[in-house]
Amino acid sequence: MRPLGVPEFDPDAPQCRALAQAFGCARVVWNDCLRARKEAHAAGLPYVSSAELSKTHITQAKRTPGRAWLADVSAVVLQQSLRDLDMAFKNFFDGIKGKRPRMGAPRCKSKKDTRQSIRLNTNAFSVQDNGTVYVAKVGNLKVKWSRPLPAAPTSVTVIKDSAGRYFLSFVVDTDPEYLPVLDTDTGVDLGLGHFAVLSDGTKVDSPRFLRRAEKKLKKMQKALSRKAKGSNNRAKARAKVARQHARVADRRRDWLHKLSTDLIRDNQAIYVEDLAVKGLARTRLAKSVHDAGWSMFVAMLDYKAAKHGRYFGKIGRFEPTSQVCSVCGVKDGPKPLTVREWTCQECGTVHDRDVNAAKNIRAAGRADRLNASQSAGKTRAKVPAQRVEAGNHRKGQTTQARILAH
Repeated sequence: MRPLGVPEFDPDAPQCRALAQAFGCARVVWNDCLRARKEAHAAGLPYVSSAELSKTHITQAKRTPGRAWLADVSAVVLQQSLRDLDMAFKNFFDGIKGKRPRMGAPRCKSKKDTRQSIRLNTNAFSVQDNGTVYVAKVGNLKVKWSRPLPAAPTSVTVIKDSAGRYFLSFVVDTDPEYLPVLDTDTGVDLGLGHFAVLSDGTKVDSPRFLRRAEKKLKKMQKALSRKAKGSNNRAKARAKVARQHARVADRRRDWLHKLSTDLIRDNQAIYVEDLAVKGLARTRLAKSVHDAGWSMFVAMLDYKAAKHGRYFGKIGRFEPTSQVCSVCGVKDGPKPLTVREWTCQECGTVHDRDVNAAKNIRAAGRADRLNASQSAGKTRAKVPAQRVEAGNHRKGQTTQARILAH
């Protein structure tokens, strides 16, 4: 199954070799520059600047026998790898300072990583009139476009995943596409029994894509485990397993895109609960939590709401949405997960546990939105990045088009 709205292309053998060389050179520059900064830090020396690293580990390195092959790929690829390392360090330091969520320090890349990528700016690629994409020192890539790009791209990231598929992820500047204003809103309670329960009583069943593919995956993984390590047959079996996992991920992403788009089109405001997904993923329900894809779904709602002029809000994860009666507001106490229906002791209303939680999420979201409206218009909101998309750091409202190739 092909992901929603993404065309394909197949690089020929010379282009595959050129891309593999570009992936390797970008990885070497990243690792060499990262190692240089770590060694300087361990020796108590000042932070090594990008200009110095570019001079010593790119320009001068090309003249040495051990790194002469760096000259075989586009210089833009090498410079962009260094810029990406700079951004990784900046994000790490900003996390320490509290300017953004904390993230780990940059780590070395391996040729065995399941994802290899290079990033190019407009100096090293161009979209031709005949629909091909020219990449410097790679050639013209034949792309099956599903739709034209909305604007001239400012950069492109070439990605190869573990299944051997190639992606082209373009970054383009676009204007928001506001939808007609509606007077409807909804609260969404995410779960495992039902993927989503809306405050109007609608229940969306969870497709459980991974669970449905488990039997086939188990058979393929058994075949993989029997192959000798390092053999060609093992490499072929590993690729089969990777392709099957990619199909599962594609189906899940396609379904989440369609559901999130429907909710955005039908509601002016959407409220969800801020779930502790990382914590739940460490419990016995880990496989089901990962299979549900809650984080991806919430991220899709976030950026689509900003793009289409909708309101998206998250309430605190400690709100007692399952304990409070949505009719009279009385807190009835915690209940085990086995209790799916309960009767309010104050007003006598019989509640469906999930529907009641969704109604409380909507009520709490409305209250938060009313409080937030006090400062509306003082700052300009930025459109969040689309999920699993490569891209530059945005200025203003920028969206991305993702082009799959394999």
